Amino acid sequence: MTSWLTLIGIGEDGALAPGGRDALDQADLVYGGKRHLALANVPAGTETRSWPSPFADVYEDLKQLSGKNVAVLASGDPMWFGIGASLLRHFPAGEMRVLLSLSAFQLAAARMGWSLQESECLSVHGRPVDMVRAALYPGARILLLTSNSDTPRQVADILADEGYGRTELTVLEHLGGASERIVRGTAEGWSHAVADLHTLALNVIADPNVRFRGRTAGLADDAFRHDGKMTKQDIRAATLAELKPYPGALLWDIGAGCGSVAIEWLRAADRTQAIGLEPNAGRRQMAADNALALGVPHLELKDASAPEGLADLPEPDAVFIGGGLTAPGIVAAAMDALKAGGQLVANAVTLESEAVLLEAYQTLGGNLKRLSVQKASAVGSLTGWRPQMTVTQWSVTKS
Repeated sequence: MTSWLTLIGIGEDGALAPGGRDALDQADLVYGGKRHLALANVPAGTETRSWPSPFADVYEDLKQLSGKNVAVLASGDPMWFGIGASLLRHFPAGEMRVLLSLSAFQLAAARMGWSLQESECLSVHGRPVDMVRAALYPGARILLLTSNSDTPRQVADILADEGYGRTELTVLEHLGGASERIVRGTAEGWSHAVADLHTLALNVIADPNVRFRGRTAGLADDAFRHDGKMTKQDIRAATLAELKPYPGALLWDIGAGCGSVAIEWLRAADRTQAIGLEPNAGRRQMAADNALALGVPHLELKDASAPEGLADLPEPDAVFIGGGLTAPGIVAAAMDALKAGGQLVANAVTLESEAVLLEAYQTLGGNLKRLSVQKASAVGSLTGWRPQMTVTQWSVTKS
């Protein structure tokens, strides 16, 4: 397969990736942002095009150029939160050649004196800033690609809200260029004006007695807004253990309620996705609010019930049925849709739902167990155990 499309990393100083100058000299057409086109010194007579609006039009435009020698200019490393990953969704890897420059993360780590492999590298460029919430922990070092000059203020507000107001913020503007500048401050005292083009470094410092939220399953129930209809903390932890989240996997959460299981799934591993089906408008709103507050605003919520609402959804890697088990055909529909090797987990608290799980267990195998939790509470002036509602759980791996 011929490589007709070349991605060329370019630095803020106009330096091209190794091999980039030859690629530009041989190109019939060069695509890039206006700033990159000006920095790259494109040969006279070579056609140039800046990014269209809307940006998504570029993919169809490039398809029409197949067979020509096309170069695309991109900041730093196009494969790290850059256009490279987007292009690979539209063009085979064999048609592309990628020439890398230093990434913004590498430059920022060097300026900060941080070990890159021990830093969290994230992007909120064109994404909700609330995603930062899920990455916070005492002592974290976070390098963040941002959208504009207002992002540091938004991040500072989130840090203060989460109990990390003493966190040290460092804005690294125009890294590697003539206009490079470093601005420092704290989250609780941030008031600096900065350039749109920057990388943000966070040295995360917890306030005294901060309530830290880990990413392992089992957040406290009061981390969620709910109306009592939710999978409680201990059962939720056991449920996530059976669902087995892993990077990039998609969960269907049927009867999502306040979103607790789907939200913990999204927090548990990178690039996870979740679709929650919830016909109750109030609970959908609670789930959306909880997802935002817990750093996973990309939870997708649908006003639908199963099995009818499962039609046309993308194929899941795991399915959780937390409600609606007595709807005819729900287990069969979920199993049919599940990928081979995927996990299905269903929880029941009523005898009618238990009967559905018993039949599924007898027909499809898997594991059937009962989960019971008791918590200590006051009994007059003394202390005793109060049992929570027993949950029957069925889990199975699709062969």
